[in-house]
Amino acid sequence: MKYKYLVIVLLSVFSVSSFSQITPKREFRGAWISVIYQEQYRNMSVPKMKSYFINMLDDLQSYNINAVIFQVRPAADAFYYSEIEPWSRYLTGQQGKAPAGNFDPMAFVIEEAHKRHMEFHAWLNPYRVKASENDVLHQSHIYHQHPEWFVKYGKQTFFDPGLPESRAFICKVVKDIVKRYDIDAIHMDDYFYPYPIAGEKFPDDKSFNKYASSQGFSTRQRDDWRRNNVNMLIKELKSTIKSTKSWVRFGISPFGIYRNKKSTPDGSGSDTNGLQNYDNLYADVKLWVEKGWIDYNIPQIYWEIGHASADYETLIRWWTWNNYGAHLYIGQDVARTMKAADPKNPYRNQLTRKMQLERTLPAVYGNCFWPVYELLKNNGGIADSLKTNYHKYPALIPAYLHMHDKSPKDVKSLKAEWTAQGYFLKWKRNGNPKDPKKAQYYVIYCFDDKEKVDLENPSKVVAITRETSYFLPYENGKKKYKYVVTSVDRFHNETKKGKSKTVSL
Repeated sequence: MKYKYLVIVLLSVFSVSSFSQITPKREFRGAWISVIYQEQYRNMSVPKMKSYFINMLDDLQSYNINAVIFQVRPAADAFYYSEIEPWSRYLTGQQGKAPAGNFDPMAFVIEEAHKRHMEFHAWLNPYRVKASENDVLHQSHIYHQHPEWFVKYGKQTFFDPGLPESRAFICKVVKDIVKRYDIDAIHMDDYFYPYPIAGEKFPDDKSFNKYASSQGFSTRQRDDWRRNNVNMLIKELKSTIKSTKSWVRFGISPFGIYRNKKSTPDGSGSDTNGLQNYDNLYADVKLWVEKGWIDYNIPQIYWEIGHASADYETLIRWWTWNNYGAHLYIGQDVARTMKAADPKNPYRNQLTRKMQLERTLPAVYGNCFWPVYELLKNNGGIADSLKTNYHKYPALIPAYLHMHDKSPKDVKSLKAEWTAQGYFLKWKRNGNPKDPKKAQYYVIYCFDDKEKVDLENPSKVVAITRETSYFLPYENGKKKYKYVVTSVDRFHNETKKGKSKTVSL
């Protein structure tokens, strides 16, 4: 895949007031819902948990968030019904203990997210087994069947990434999720090989001595061998997902620094000074994007603009130039963004400046906010800012053209029908809804009768829905409006013109 060369728009031409009106029609707007170290879930009854998730999704919908990344496998246990791994301790307080009635949080959140036209990305940690040495593994845990697959590092326990058995088991878990649940993507974050502990070596001598030589690595190439282990996992996961359901994507949210410039002989790293994916976590994210093994990339650029060691602007531009045309979204730390002062205006936080950068760099397709709980608390007024400015209108997720680039067919039999409740716009599907290349949801636009139809204008979007009808607000029947309905497939390809209907309301 060739580089996607960019024309960088000069930020100075945008004032804050004019920028606030620039709302793209297509933009990934995600939020991470973490469960590890979250104590609230284990104290909730099932009805309370359902209510909690519904309220959360309602709030996110009001911010025009269009994707939730939900942590369903925090430590080789499950926040969903699984016959492979035990129920998560973060769900009920005890690993292996089922919630009342075998309630399945993942199934529930998928259904509720899709009702609100949000994607659901299933977030898994691949290698972590014990987050603390005090964690007790349920008797059904794979650890008890194959203790030789695992290593202890610091106070945590991990699958040994050097073992083929580890990769095979992780792929088995992913295949099970993709096959049984109506997810939109599999997602993994920055935890591959664990963050290094000063003075302690990662204990993988046994697997290195067994496999390195036969895989073409010398005794001096342990770092390269470790990177290859993660490369093989990523490649195999992509193949597993694609062969199970072709429309399900695979995304990674790596640590924000790929490599520091001083660590690269050719100076190709970023002008930063911090932990590195390539050298410390053995995650060659740049290679994964280049090879097409992942479908989207969300680097966690959690630092501030002007940070001495990891400047936000330096990093977003570096990732922009090293993403090979793939979908690039930016991981935003809500608390740090809303606390830090804009270097050019110390009376303002950095949200506006960061959104300027995201939206004026053509290679960046959106944001993901960490964590969801800070959004829900409206930290620093971020939820208010999203609703009134940056997410003022709903947005479609950018189309995954590398997976499928054909538009679905338009709707059939579009009509306006008067009922006892008022006017409804109604239509029929055109194609089997089980086919991901056919219409999965619809976008409804509203124009004045004589107004030129412009489907690229996000302010004209009045609804995005999976239903085949839409209620029309009736006034006095004296003004005409033109409604346009387009079809969108599972890959987010939209019909070019749609079908229109003029109605007096």
